Amino acid sequence: MQRITPATAADLFDIAATRRIEQAAAAALPAHTLMQRAGLAVARLAMAIAPHARTIWVACGPGNNGGDGFEAAAQLRHRGFFPVVTFLGEEGRLPPDAKASLQRARDAGVTFAATPPSAHELAIDALLGIGSTRPPEGAMAQWLARMHSSSQPVLCVDVPSGLDADTGTLPQGASHPRESALTCITFLTLKPGLFTAQGRDAAGTIWFDDLGCGAFKDRPTARIAGAPDSQPRSHASHKGSYGDVAVIGGASGMAGAALLAGSAALHGGAGRVFVGLLDPNAAPVDTAQPELMLRDARTLDLSGMTAVCGCGGGEAVRELLPNVLYTAAALVLDADALNAIAADGALQTQLSSRGRDGAPTVITPHPLEAARLLNCTVGDVQGDRLTAARDLAARFNVVVVLKGSGTVIAGGADTLPVINLSGNARLATAGTGDVLAGMIGAALAMRKPAFDAAREAVWLHGRIADTWPADAAPLTAGALARRASD
Repeated sequence: MQRITPATAADLFDIAATRRIEQAAAAALPAHTLMQRAGLAVARLAMAIAPHARTIWVACGPGNNGGDGFEAAAQLRHRGFFPVVTFLGEEGRLPPDAKASLQRARDAGVTFAATPPSAHELAIDALLGIGSTRPPEGAMAQWLARMHSSSQPVLCVDVPSGLDADTGTLPQGASHPRESALTCITFLTLKPGLFTAQGRDAAGTIWFDDLGCGAFKDRPTARIAGAPDSQPRSHASHKGSYGDVAVIGGASGMAGAALLAGSAALHGGAGRVFVGLLDPNAAPVDTAQPELMLRDARTLDLSGMTAVCGCGGGEAVRELLPNVLYTAAALVLDADALNAIAADGALQTQLSSRGRDGAPTVITPHPLEAARLLNCTVGDVQGDRLTAARDLAARFNVVVVLKGSGTVIAGGADTLPVINLSGNARLATAGTGDVLAGMIGAALAMRKPAFDAAREAVWLHGRIADTWPADAAPLTAGALARRASD
């Protein structure tokens, strides 16, 4: 059993691939083996979560997920615990393995009840697995609401009930309140939906058990990004060894966004950072960060630079984009640059051509910007974040950083997308996206491949938030930028 952390690097498999692995494993093993192993794993984790529990409520559904719950209840009872099973389903319609585990629970002396216990120290959600994403209704919805409104911990079996294991979406109205401490144990494969969109909130802490079936393989859908390798700088180097970054943005009233991106690029390791401000009345120097070389954006020669374009760019950035797209040696497009491209077919064609020519390019949309680029709704993007990121990468021949919970990084058709697990709600503050753009720019300037530059910068950006002291002042974008080298 393995706990999944932001540093974990592992393959992710969609429902179809998981089913194929399950079928191959079941065919090679004695009947009922997988369910017995899954139930034992649930029981062991339950005992670790609530070692002194008097009553453990096990809510079981009508399929094999419910069978895992029956098996876990039997294992817990054998070990001196007192599980109470509530079952929503018809015994005669249970799959064979689930029916066998139901009998094992009865033989072990497990208590069955028509309604949840009045008090419990742990609830186990074994209602719906990966085979069902229908909205929970009736008693099932009531039981889930009761679980998640309690202060007692909840352990979800395979996936939280109702969660789409491929996309991380929950049925409309099926939110999971966070009064309870959430844990999920998932089997055979890691599913992408646990790590993006609503999945991270719904699942909480995630554990993985391959049930001894690691030898059964299939094609992964994506990967967890994992921690990047840290490479020390050579002593025999100089500022030219780490490249030049030119930040283009900061229209009237928005200079701070460009300066934040510049600060992040500087602290992220770029050799030199120029900030081309679009506000003609901007100060000629940033006295707080004199290392940033402020310039008129129109005077910068981008042919040997990595450009970070769009941070605080407003409408003014639009007229510079044709030249930026044509001349920048490497390019990060963010914020208002993306909005301008979404509204201009000629710029879209130019962006796509740039990618086909092999010029390193990264775009960093949040869901609304992604929706504009794809001419769809935010709901469409959030409903399948992996597909949205892949579609953007294919349409514009770029590396895509689709920001949000479980940021998705996608490249070409031959590149497996990754989902990043670092970061938390401390990043939900103005300017942190500008900082990320600057960090990616610094990595590109150091001649890292575009996909690797994006993946590493996103992970490091999140790690700063993860390691921010709980008793410190709130994390601001400025402080985040100054920590970009951590």
